[in-house]
Amino acid sequence: MPGLASETGAKNRAVVVGAGIGGLTSAARLAHAGYQVQIIDRHDAPGGKMRTLPSAAGPVDAGPTVLTMRWVFDALFAELGERLEDHLDLMPQHRLARHFWRDGSTLDLFDDEERNVAAIADFAGSRAAAQFRDFSARTRRLFDGFDAPMMRARAPHPARIVPYVLRRPALIPAMAPLSSLDALLDRSFDDPRLRQLFGRYATYVGGLPQCAPALLSLIWQSEARGVWTVRGGMHQLARAVEDLARRHGAQVKYNAHVASIETTRGAVRGVRLSDGTRLRADTVVFNGDPRALPTGQLGDACRSVARGAASAGRSLSAEVWAFAARPSGPELALHNVFFRDDAEEEFHALENGRRVEDPTLYVCAMDRGAAGPPAGPERFEIIANAPPLPSEGAETEKDPDRCRMRTFQTLAGFGLRFDPEPAADSLTTPHGFETLFPASLGSLYGQSPHGLMAAFRRPTARTRIAGLYLAGGGTHPGAGVPMAALSGRHAVETILSDRTSPSRSRPTATRGGTSTASGPAAEKPSASSAS
Repeated sequence: MPGLASETGAKNRAVVVGAGIGGLTSAARLAHAGYQVQIIDRHDAPGGKMRTLPSAAGPVDAGPTVLTMRWVFDALFAELGERLEDHLDLMPQHRLARHFWRDGSTLDLFDDEERNVAAIADFAGSRAAAQFRDFSARTRRLFDGFDAPMMRARAPHPARIVPYVLRRPALIPAMAPLSSLDALLDRSFDDPRLRQLFGRYATYVGGLPQCAPALLSLIWQSEARGVWTVRGGMHQLARAVEDLARRHGAQVKYNAHVASIETTRGAVRGVRLSDGTRLRADTVVFNGDPRALPTGQLGDACRSVARGAASAGRSLSAEVWAFAARPSGPELALHNVFFRDDAEEEFHALENGRRVEDPTLYVCAMDRGAAGPPAGPERFEIIANAPPLPSEGAETEKDPDRCRMRTFQTLAGFGLRFDPEPAADSLTTPHGFETLFPASLGSLYGQSPHGLMAAFRRPTARTRIAGLYLAGGGTHPGAGVPMAALSGRHAVETILSDRTSPSRSRPTATRGGTSTASGPAAEKPSASSAS
């Protein structure tokens, strides 16, 4: 882009490394605050994991498929003087998902609790409906109780959360702090199908129900409170936020690899691109997997940042198909889940780095969000959970034919078939995600969410290198489109707070290690994109 690297004399220069949703939201807010903002991304379009693949029916979402917690984006656009609905056509989806079991039973869930109570009563009886009502009340208390002190807090800490919880004693039994999600669901539902259904919500943040804390049951509320599709696909949301940033003066450069983040005396001084270009900046927001920093993907100067991320357990990956075809078989909704018989076998296999041959499968019939199925081929995204890679360069299964059999033979067992079945280039495996998002080990959700303290082990926005900040789904408050967007908000609030602090020029002591002076960095695959 002409002039991108030439404005070296201006104050408040910021470089955002990665055009995922966390980077885009931070760029828009920084530009609105008067910063000169340059966004750099190694890919050719915005969105990070909110990506698409081409098909005969148009671009197919190959990442997130719906928007939850819409208020996060309403607030972003409102703070910058605009309205979200003026830039996107958002369609509410009252049916959240259709669930299928091999015994022929099906269950639709909705964004209305009374409809869900009635549907579950028809599905599993009045006792199951009463159990669902109790479960829904519990998760509502948890979501409302932890929204402000966790999700909306820039840097939550146990020392502040514990007194908060003690002042609200009803949260303690709702949390079931000594229980896994799996154990909580065993106590909450008699019907194994309902335990299986709500246990799967742990995978929405890359976890496993037998390892995730019972607190993660609150994830149900993120859908129960409203789901929207974006006309044209979720990538349109990324483009809308990119446009918002551009309208406030941000510049964007794609197909550009950041080789290193450069520092002097423990403070950021800019970034170096793989072609040798240096961009001066006193603020850098890294919107990539935090593990890229301590593993040296952004140069030796950043190896001391987010050091815990280098050895922390990783969340789940996936095998993702994105394609267009004509389906036949059961009537599909927008969101569909086809459950295997034994949930525990699959989750324990994933815990041990293995796959099963007949996994539970999520099928998004993307074109059914607005009306009935189209006359021609429809766009589909199919997701099977998979373990992350054990290490960089690890040899694990890459065979697309094996992935094909796992997916399409399993769906054929439910009577669902596609004509034609997709080609191998419609598939992204954990190896593919590692290539797209270096240092992630293929994980789609950053660090593992397992354990009650997992939320406090995520990196937060501020690092010990003055001027270097983190955003994205791998940082607090965690994975998912709205959470990544909140991380961008937290990053900018932290930047502006540090800007007015008398000690801003000094490296700030938070977890992430000590800052070092910039040294020579070898050329490595850029990590400059993220969720």
